[in-house]
Amino acid sequence: MNVAVHDLGRIPYGPAWSLQKRLHAARVAGEIGDTLLLCEHMPVITMGKSGKRQNLLVSRDELRRRGVEYFEVERGGDLTYHGPGQLVGYLIFQLPRLREVQGFVRKMEEAIIRTLAGFGLNGERRPDHAGVFVGGAKIASIGAAVRGGVTFHGFALDVATDLKMFELINPCGMPATPVTSIARECSRRVALAEVKPPLRAALADVYGVTLVDAPLPVAVPEKIA
Repeated sequence: MNVAVHDLGRIPYGPAWSLQKRLHAARVAGEIGDTLLLCEHMPVITMGKSGKRQNLLVSRDELRRRGVEYFEVERGGDLTYHGPGQLVGYLIFQLPRLREVQGFVRKMEEAIIRTLAGFGLNGERRPDHAGVFVGGAKIASIGAAVRGGVTFHGFALDVATDLKMFELINPCGMPATPVTSIARECSRRVALAEVKPPLRAALADVYGVTLVDAPLPVAVPEKIA
């Protein structure tokens, strides 16, 4: 089965979120097939539906002063940070059965673990928390949503992210868990362009699909609809 891939490059969170919702609605309606969005965001903090306000460690005014946007969204999970140097993937896939959500998330983790192995890193799961860890530090966050039997949102892999930005929050509600990146663990510069091919290959293999670059079926919105 083919999955359409749209690489959006660096894009603010709001337009990407609006685009996700439009593509999700189109997938639910059967107007398009399964879709993968890849992108990199400008600095932004998002809070999932189970998030707790106390995990935001600075005021909203301070976020604005620092040029960091803030959104409360429908994905699972708590607070996380997105920014330059982080590879984000949004999977808009139809699930055969709702009970397959956990398996769908585990496949995302497996694809990231396989990608990290190509950089000599041992990615690990935690039974109590979605995501991928290296040496006890979180390197990838996962937060999915499912509506109408179709997934959206997805994963964020820290490639060369400014890890100091995570000091603005308790990442994913886990204040005792440090964060890391591929660049930090490898002690060298790592570009997103170096990570995308192995990650795409791993996603294709794990989900048993063929990823095909395709033009977007809708225009990228300039702001949240």
